[in-house]
Amino acid sequence: MSDDNYDADNIQVLEGLQAVRKRPSMYIGSTDSRGLHHLVYEVVDNSIDEAMAGHARNILVTVEEDGSVTVEDDGRGIPVGVHPRYGKSALEIVLTVLHAGGKFDNKSYKVSGGLHGVGISVVNALSERLEATVWRDGKKYRQSFVRGAPQGDVQCIGDTDGSGTRINFLPDHEIFPILGFEYDVLQHRLRNLAFLNRNIEITFTDKLTGRSEHFHYEGGIVEFVEHLNRSREPLHAQPIYVSGEKDEIVVELAMQYTDSYSENIHPFVNNINTVEGGTHLSGLKSALTRTLNDHARGRGMLKNGESLSGEDVREGLTAILSVKIPDPQFEGQTKTKLGNSEARGAVESLVNEKLAEFLLENPRTGEEIIKKALLASHAREAARKARELTRRKTFLESTSLPGKLADCSERDPAKSEIFIVEGESAGGSAKQGRDRRFQAILPLRGKILNVEKARLDRILKSEQIRNLITALGCGVGEEFDINRTRYHRIVIMCDADVDGAHIATLLLTLLFRYMKPLIDQGYIYLAQPPLYKIWKGKKEAYAYHEREMEALYEEFGENANVQRYKGLGEMNPQQLWETTMDPETRTLRRIEIEDAIRAEELFTTLMGDAVEPRREFIFAHAAEVTNLDV
Repeated sequence: MSDDNYDADNIQVLEGLQAVRKRPSMYIGSTDSRGLHHLVYEVVDNSIDEAMAGHARNILVTVEEDGSVTVEDDGRGIPVGVHPRYGKSALEIVLTVLHAGGKFDNKSYKVSGGLHGVGISVVNALSERLEATVWRDGKKYRQSFVRGAPQGDVQCIGDTDGSGTRINFLPDHEIFPILGFEYDVLQHRLRNLAFLNRNIEITFTDKLTGRSEHFHYEGGIVEFVEHLNRSREPLHAQPIYVSGEKDEIVVELAMQYTDSYSENIHPFVNNINTVEGGTHLSGLKSALTRTLNDHARGRGMLKNGESLSGEDVREGLTAILSVKIPDPQFEGQTKTKLGNSEARGAVESLVNEKLAEFLLENPRTGEEIIKKALLASHAREAARKARELTRRKTFLESTSLPGKLADCSERDPAKSEIFIVEGESAGGSAKQGRDRRFQAILPLRGKILNVEKARLDRILKSEQIRNLITALGCGVGEEFDINRTRYHRIVIMCDADVDGAHIATLLLTLLFRYMKPLIDQGYIYLAQPPLYKIWKGKKEAYAYHEREMEALYEEFGENANVQRYKGLGEMNPQQLWETTMDPETRTLRRIEIEDAIRAEELFTTLMGDAVEPRREFIFAHAAEVTNLDV
């Protein structure tokens, strides 16, 4: 029973860094793997800001043998003098006071990614221990902290000829349930920062794995685009590069069209990947549509009254838009969407002017781009007609759902789930074993079309894909509306073998390319069926990986029976329910996109036409395979 006495004594004031430790997700998004890696990004961002201000060139990031991380730069060094107002060293204030730093006066840093000034103090609060070392004014200083609390004042420990800052921190196991940094995640982030800042050099070392890499790209974002397109066939050899400054906003754009059918524009503001876009992205899209339409009309490539849509001119486009702005207004601490109205005007004006000049000076490239957009326009019209035909056919058949779908009785999407099941046999077992109240089943026959290699008009000709789109209810392409989604848990259930993994990847490619908000909202899951059944007498158990099977076999003792499931169809309805579908006992893996650029690269590598990048990926990750089906 709640206490009805609510007075002043009930009001809690969390002082200093207590609020961060009490509600860490408010500051770093979560306490899972994503939040853990975010700690590294916050410290690195400080070093990047020094580099953008022209005071640092080299950044060293090291995962130490004890699991801690060290970030070191050759910048000016965090000030260590006593702050006149607080009576403490500036170093201690920066590390223990929220919203403290040199990024608010527009003097120390003209542009900055760490705008909110909470980054390094939050890292300190969420670390079991942190040690800061500063080289500045000919002296070397050090100060240590435990869970955000200083362990004494800053100490001068020697002389030096250089300058810079080194932060070593060990994330707190009381905050993060799972510790351990992933090499690929950090490597990808650091490489992107090196692309975005052509004058810096980043060295990343992981002492736990023995791997190390050095990132330095003189070509900047032009090299970035070439890197992203290494699995595609470009329409023009060199990326188009646009740069300029307007109203103190520096704009850089590198773009290249390819033979692919997807649009891949990645916008950045002060090195922050604004995955939700914002005003700068709106300015770019508007400029592309207007400039390419004007150029096409000027070349006589459009019929009377014909025009290219934004989707048409962006098909097959890979672009990096990097904007440096003195006072960025982000939506929330996660900084995923830019709100500055002046950014739209600056980007739109510069891109209109510079892109128009490029197209006039390079008529052959311009012609190839317009031809690509015209093909996209014709395909979009064909796709529209295909959707209308599908709707008319659906109406005539007086049913709005595909015949193979076994729907649930629940009509609230938040309480409903659908299993997309590989194979008719497994689909039959799932239909018999499910809970009909809230579980729907849609069986798939074989592998669906690889949408990475097809336009939407061809995709909509596939009966399998049309059935899936109809069952989910949210539409696709221009008509996609997440509010019409009929199930808020969409579970891909495939065999635990190579073919099953391929089918799951094909489905995820479709969802990523044409229904990405379903992934962003956390609606997409992968089922985890067991690999083995072990029994002895009446005692039985299921194992989901090799090590678990070995442990269970040892527990059951000699003469235990082991069955290796080659597919979902080998399980009867009751077994499928108990192991894979029962909410009380099943394991589902939710699909999340931690890094949009990394996800884009992965889908292009795995599902695109280029063989060599896929071969390199397989060789690089072969040792990570846990269940090899041979």
